[in-house]
Amino acid sequence: MKTESEVLSRLADVIETRRGGDPQRSYVARLLAQAPDSILKKIGEEATETVMAAKDAEPERIVAETADLWFHCLVMLAHYGLRPEQVLAELARRAGTSGLEEKALRKSLAREALGALPRKEENG
Repeated sequence: MKTESEVLSRLADVIETRRGGDPQRSYVARLLAQAPDSILKKIGEEATETVMAAKDAEPERIVAETADLWFHCLVMLAHYGLRPEQVLAELARRAGTSGLEEKALRKSLAREALGALPRKEENG
């Protein structure tokens, strides 16, 4: 049995083979040919469907809709030249860190980045 990360990696490889393919014959080729808008629209649709399935507390639909959402996220990653392994590495990096601590750290880093930006000189 393949590990979950192997499944994601293999699926990402398949998605990559569809790049530049015939949009009339491949759904992924069509999404990539019309990227990023087509991909982002599908992610929005699938995210909404996932939320609706969860709201209805239907486990089978939750799983199916989450699979659709993840698939379209993999297509998005491919469009931007990214891999699921990078997302998994980020999740691994965050493991054991409190979500509240992680959020506070990101806010702190964002404030530091804004503080490092050159300020516009005011016209007098």
